[in-house]
Order: sequence, then structure tokens, then C-alpha cells
Amino acid sequence: MKSGLRYHHLGLPTTEPRPGETHIPHLGIHVVPFDSNPFGIEWMRFEPQCKVPDIVRNVPHLAFEVDDLEAALEGEEVIIQPNSPSDGVRVAFILSHGLPVEFLEYETPPVPR
Repeated sequence: MKSGLRYHHLGLPTTEPRPGETHIPHLGIHVVPFDSNPFGIEWMRFEPQCKVPDIVRNVPHLAFEVDDLEAALEGEEVIIQPNSPSDGVRVAFILSHGLPVEFLEYETPPVPR
């Protein structure tokens, strides 16, 4: 495994609304946050105008926390450029062996679950 990666969550795409969804209007995504369950599962539902690649809309992804997002992206096939879904966090997605992987960088480390 790549050095400096810390497992964060499993992202599961869904087409059905789920209890506890949070809407992220600027991204066109509805998310059930990973910290809403004891297993770190994040459900994601995408609006039609959402610009997320089809592979992220249809294939589960693993997410890892990193200390330096730019360094983690070096040499990788970036499929979603760095962006900020919420205050204090930056994320980006890569394609690794045909599967989407998300990297997250926090301005301030999150409180442990």
C-alpha cells in the first residue's frame, strides 16, 4: 500500500434516497455521511447534472486520509481534481487498477470516531 494512507471510509453509490442524506448543492450530490454509522460507509446519490465520472457514480470507492493531497496525487491518474465538498477538507479521486480511490486532506484533523 502507498505510504501515508490511512483508511477513512467506503463510498457506495446509490440511486435511491436514504435516511440521513445531506445535500451538497455545489456538487450535485446527496450523501449519507460516513460517520453516521459504525462501519464508515458513505452512501452517495448523484443528481443528473453532477459532473462526477460514471465510474464514481456506479462503482464503490475506498477513501484514504492523507497529510498532503498534492503529494498523494503525484504520478496517479486523477479523475476528479482537488475540490472542497465542505469546509476544512479537500478531496480528489484517482483511478487505480480500474477502480476509483478517494484521497482526503483535512485542514484540521477530524476527531477520532
